[in-house]
Amino acid sequence: AVVSVILMTNFFSSADTGSGMLSMSNIVESQNGLWFMFINPIGFMIFVTCAFAETNRTPFDLVEAEQELVGGFHTEYSSMKFALFFLAEYINVIVASMLIVTLFMGGYMGPGESWIRGQELWSTWWLPVLWGVGWFTFKVFIWVTIFIWVRWTLPRFKYNQLMDLGWKSFLPLSIINLMVVALILFFFIRA
Repeated sequence: AVVSVILMTNFFSSADTGSGMLSMSNIVESQNGLWFMFINPIGFMIFVTCAFAETNRTPFDLVEAEQELVGGFHTEYSSMKFALFFLAEYINVIVASMLIVTLFMGGYMGPGESWIRGQELWSTWWLPVLWGVGWFTFKVFIWVTIFIWVRWTLPRFKYNQLMDLGWKSFLPLSIINLMVVALILFFFIRA
């Protein structure tokens, strides 16, 4: 899913080709007209689902399975050690939300970005910084809320279901998605 984002960045970016295509700012700037979540919805859904699995959030919270509620690692720790486990889990959720926003939702750019950049007030140094930080924080907050909301609503997968989803469904689907994106971009470049 991320490789398809890099391919689209290479196609839509106005920067020179080279090592700059892996720069997060180039990935965000190449989404100026339309976010990658709308151009590549399959890659977006794969990445979001894998982010849920990587952060051990429901429905993929296999470390908190029912058989481990009495003897799992959460019962062995109390006080600060327990708090640090959950702090690390929520930091992981925030980082995953930041990656989703950066790779697929335009990062720090808000609606009407190209019009706002043309205004005279935009030439001040603090307004673009405040605008970008505000939009990025808002989008990350929305995704953290979605992570929490999904935890409250979905049932848990079993371990074999997660492995089937990852290896039998998402890996072939992501390879097919990458090939489709590469072919579409190839034919647009040749046209």
